[in-house]
Amino acid sequence: MSTFKAPKGTFDLIPPFSATYLAVRDAISAPLRKSGYGYVETPGFEDVNLFARGVGESTDIVTKEMYTLTTKGGSNLALRPEGTASVLRAALEANMHKAGGLPVKLWYSGSYYRYERPQKGRYRHFSQVGAEAIGAEDPALDAELIILADQAYRSLGLREFRILLNSLGDKQCRPVYREALQTFLRGLDLDEETLRRAEINPLRVLDDKRADVQKQLVDAPLLKDYLCEECKAYHSEVRELLTAAGVAFEDDDKLVRGLDYYTRTTFEFVHDGLGSQSAVGGGGRYDGLSEMIGGPALPSVGWALGVDRTVLALEAEGIELDIPPATSVFAVALGDEARKVLFGFVTRLRKEGVATDFSYGAKGLKAHMKSANRSGARFTLVAGERDLAEGVVQLKDMESGEQTAVALDELVDAVQAKLGA
Repeated sequence: MSTFKAPKGTFDLIPPFSATYLAVRDAISAPLRKSGYGYVETPGFEDVNLFARGVGESTDIVTKEMYTLTTKGGSNLALRPEGTASVLRAALEANMHKAGGLPVKLWYSGSYYRYERPQKGRYRHFSQVGAEAIGAEDPALDAELIILADQAYRSLGLREFRILLNSLGDKQCRPVYREALQTFLRGLDLDEETLRRAEINPLRVLDDKRADVQKQLVDAPLLKDYLCEECKAYHSEVRELLTAAGVAFEDDDKLVRGLDYYTRTTFEFVHDGLGSQSAVGGGGRYDGLSEMIGGPALPSVGWALGVDRTVLALEAEGIELDIPPATSVFAVALGDEARKVLFGFVTRLRKEGVATDFSYGAKGLKAHMKSANRSGARFTLVAGERDLAEGVVQLKDMESGEQTAVALDELVDAVQAKLGA
């Protein structure tokens, strides 16, 4: 047993389970790669103020959940709790918005960190795939991103998820609603911390998951009743575009998400098979975030989908992804000379793009063949001294059990032909 274990609230991804995670990441990013989104990768830690300004000082993420540290040089850093602020910071720093052709369309994949009570579906270290369209205010962009996420989930075979949709208004109409909501909240029986939050960002109270709070919010004023004409028209077009694309959604008047930077369109993907941690991803429009972190006005929209939660959703629906074996050909050598010859063929096959492995170590034929079976390879190459003397290698089909002698100078072509059949 090792002396050390993975930190509380985290887990290791190891084969063969890790292959499912890789497949989910590929499936989520595939529609993005086909829609003009380029890959971006940011550091795992940033200036703590990037998140305090962007995510919001009143949010649980900033006040309770961020992992922070002070460097030897005195800089205050935070492990990234989410991806949007980091990606926007990177785009601004690289002046991507000045290169022309807005919006800047980026996608990313990585690990994120939040200090919170560990439970199934909620970890202190988690994985997300995200997308951001920076620098354009267009309902079609909002609809595009929701459609691409829907396509990604459906490509995995998921069907029992729902898309919740709302509009949070803009800087013109939201202040009026904010004041009305604050007046309502001040008349409720709320704890001191929740009342403090109501004064800083009352919309965050609507996101409170406690049953006793939600019970008091039944008659809360709805933002949709305060939207200005521009926001109404914008949201109407988003809804029309989604409907035309055949993407089903549900209007949720109290959906606000957990971050301060959202404006207008906000959405969430939920899966009812996950219990209390039902959200598998979400996002929205954040037209003022660039200015919050010191950049120019750059209206933007994006989302992040949880890889961990998506895997749990697949399990809830009983979906097993069709993941091909990591190895197509496995080589078993009997004797020193055969090891040298077969190892050379393993190297050649790999150069030709064939996933090939080798039975390492000194062991008998039975143990070597057990290794071949465990590898999941479709074909096994077997050779001993007698085979080499005859200039052949035995090519065994692991499904049918059929074994054929193949000449050494024809082996690579024969393997490729078998795999292509």
